[in-house]
Amino acid sequence: MSASIPASTSSAFLPLPPAKDIPVTFTASLKSWWAAGDKQGNASEERLLRRLPFFQPERMASSTNDSPVIALRERVQLAAPKHFLNTLSIKSTNPSPTAPPPAVVLHGYGAGLGFFFRNFPALAQWAGHRGTDVFAVDWLGMGRSARVPFTIKAKRDDISGRVNEAESFFVESLEEWRIKMGLEKMTLIGHSLGAYFSAVYALRYPTRVHKLILLSPAGVPHDPNNLTAPSRELTDEGDSRSTISASHSAVAASTAGVNKIREEQKAIKEKESRSRRLLTYLWEEGWSPFQVVRSTLFWSPMLVGKYSSRRFSGLTEEETRDMHDYILNITLSKGSGEYCISHILAPYAHARMPLVDRIAALKLPVTFIYGEHDWMDPQGGLQSLENLRKAGNYRSRMYNIPYAGHHVYLDNPTAVNELLVAELDDAGEQLHLFAASRS
Repeated sequence: MSASIPASTSSAFLPLPPAKDIPVTFTASLKSWWAAGDKQGNASEERLLRRLPFFQPERMASSTNDSPVIALRERVQLAAPKHFLNTLSIKSTNPSPTAPPPAVVLHGYGAGLGFFFRNFPALAQWAGHRGTDVFAVDWLGMGRSARVPFTIKAKRDDISGRVNEAESFFVESLEEWRIKMGLEKMTLIGHSLGAYFSAVYALRYPTRVHKLILLSPAGVPHDPNNLTAPSRELTDEGDSRSTISASHSAVAASTAGVNKIREEQKAIKEKESRSRRLLTYLWEEGWSPFQVVRSTLFWSPMLVGKYSSRRFSGLTEEETRDMHDYILNITLSKGSGEYCISHILAPYAHARMPLVDRIAALKLPVTFIYGEHDWMDPQGGLQSLENLRKAGNYRSRMYNIPYAGHHVYLDNPTAVNELLVAELDDAGEQLHLFAASRS
């Protein structure tokens, strides 16, 4: 690409204390719990973003370098009092009149925009080259966005009412954000539950979406006995083998490839313990996983640490510490949007109103991306492609990413970044043909 990103200027930033070690003792856990809060959460997010050479902290004067993009954080205020969406804006310093629609990156359940720190450089390179913008947004009630009350008025047996209210909480706030930002059309890049909400947004506001890119989307298949296993989010480990190599690039999804993923899922799911019964009860009662963690009080940093050190073992030691501090502060924040989960998904993460039955209404391009070791069932993606094509939409595709699990964008950023840029450049058809030759 012609637009190059200059070397990092993070050394010129105001000092920011490094993240503390992941606690392994009660005393360290207690100190970590006591220090958590909005100030620490802000610092934890900034640590991740300072890895970006084009990031400009709010407290610093405007940079005078010749970077093709500049990244800024802001809280975009919504109409309701104390409602805002935490936003990272990566904006071109030389906008093009022929620029493609901006990309909007949307995280999954209980996560935040900082999870994409390994993808922002490639997306920024694309934005600088094309003279467009990239945004990353924390959903209302999640990440570092406003933690406002989340309530559902529909009765428990009114499934469609519950789902509609829960979806509206997120989708309507995203639409309000779009209007505030002055965007006519967007390409939505969503992960997990964020991919689900992205698809729902496109169904409600199809004229505002240029393309959907769904990373390991939640809520797609419609089978209570499907192989989706959310408990694996707590037991899977990061894959350190995802290094820069052409052999690690995306592979066009095939029935054989999907069956291989499902066989792994089936074998792991058969080993799940009886604690699933307790999970089902808590889920139906409206408990969130983060509520359970918060209830352990001083022990919570240790519990989060066990997850962070195992799931993100493919990162460097410093990156893992920074991710842990970021996740911890998100988890310990006031419960809000997280309570949507039992209204949208039944136990074990199959949707109450599956996307596979709804997505055929879309006339825009849709790309599904799953990890080779994903715990989301990719069969729903294949069925969705079939339904889209039956409805006359042949601009949709599906890929598998090697050496990657559910956090596909973080496990193998090289392959995912290459794929994202191709899809954003509308070169996905050529890439799909190339990827199909390797599948």
